[in-house]
Amino acid sequence: MAGKVKWVTDIEKSVLVNNFEKRGWSQTSTDEDWNFYWMSVQTIRNVFSIENGYRLNDDQIVNHFPNHYELTRKDLMVKNIKRYRRELEREASPLVEKDENGKYVHLDFIPVTFMLPGDYNLFVEEFRKNPTSTWIMKPCGKAQGKGIFLINKLSQIKKWSRDSRTTTFISPAGKEAYVISLYIDNPLLIGGKKFDLRLYVLVTSYRPLKCYMYRLGFCRFCTMKYTPSTSELDNMFVHLTNVSVQKHGGDYNPIHGGKWSVSNLRLYLESTQGKDVTDKLFDDIHWIVVHSLKAVAPVMINDRHCFECYGYDIIIDDKLKPWLIEVNASPSLSSTTANDRILKYNLINDTLNIVVPNGEMPDCKWSRCPPKEALGHYELLYDEELAQNEGVECEGKPRMGPSLNKGNRLKDTRKPFSTWK
Repeated sequence: MAGKVKWVTDIEKSVLVNNFEKRGWSQTSTDEDWNFYWMSVQTIRNVFSIENGYRLNDDQIVNHFPNHYELTRKDLMVKNIKRYRRELEREASPLVEKDENGKYVHLDFIPVTFMLPGDYNLFVEEFRKNPTSTWIMKPCGKAQGKGIFLINKLSQIKKWSRDSRTTTFISPAGKEAYVISLYIDNPLLIGGKKFDLRLYVLVTSYRPLKCYMYRLGFCRFCTMKYTPSTSELDNMFVHLTNVSVQKHGGDYNPIHGGKWSVSNLRLYLESTQGKDVTDKLFDDIHWIVVHSLKAVAPVMINDRHCFECYGYDIIIDDKLKPWLIEVNASPSLSSTTANDRILKYNLINDTLNIVVPNGEMPDCKWSRCPPKEALGHYELLYDEELAQNEGVECEGKPRMGPSLNKGNRLKDTRKPFSTWK
């Protein structure tokens, strides 16, 4: 069996196993020699833990970076993006230009967010500037909509977690840290319903940064029509798009699973908003992806044995502005519909074709420059090395290189930006 890739996984999903078997790879166990390990985020901690001391060989590859949580934990993602902005400000980069209200013109893509309990006083100060606002609270380390709730009064957060003998917020016993974000209460609606986008992004290297966008993402719709009414703040079927939440609703449709393909969304937007507006929206989404990755690149452990397929969650507001909500390290590989199963099978197939080309033995020393025909439904979104080699200033908007005009605004030069494609 010399030369045959040996695989192991602790996520027993058919879309994974079928792809491994299709390639003629052989299954093994963690106690034996293996070449390819598709593992859970819990397992990756053990593999790279200091106590474990495990060292990967050149012919071994895994599907997570050691500290992937710098992007996929809600609090760390926000912290890293804020740090990224501050560093660009120190460099006097045009990317951190602000408008007359003090908001970032180009890097305003996460809602106003605070960490609790640490930022409680800052949050209160912000809340009092706009006491009619709605905020969403999420536990930092949970997924699938667990532990999320909305508030629009300070008393609600005090009731949740306040020591009555003091004037400061404390984290209650047994409860983890939360992030609290300004709720996007003007989402773009289709059929009166709120939705978000799940997009897949493959990162094969952080330094230099190299990432691919998967074209076959999808939209997840709520089962109930959206209303900003404060009487519906507790109704998660109105506010949370997570399938794990919506599938318990009485109006959930198991045939289509409340999902639309991204291509259907694009067609809908082109017909209702126009092609130029739609193209700008998707360029803005690509911009968000690249700069969120750039924000974590300096702190990410860039182990050459690793790659990552992230699940990006984006919400579009009624002004067609996209917002980054969170990034998932282990996007669900469960299939709720037939289309789901096909999409996720193709996602894994195309991912493997890039990170283990031709199904051959993994080699972490390989430069990871697959030919274009091997990309499948992926497209190269950003290649830092290519940009540097071409001497291109890499801070440009997706597909368009920026230039500065006299008004000090980034403008579209209509010149193709080679490193985005």
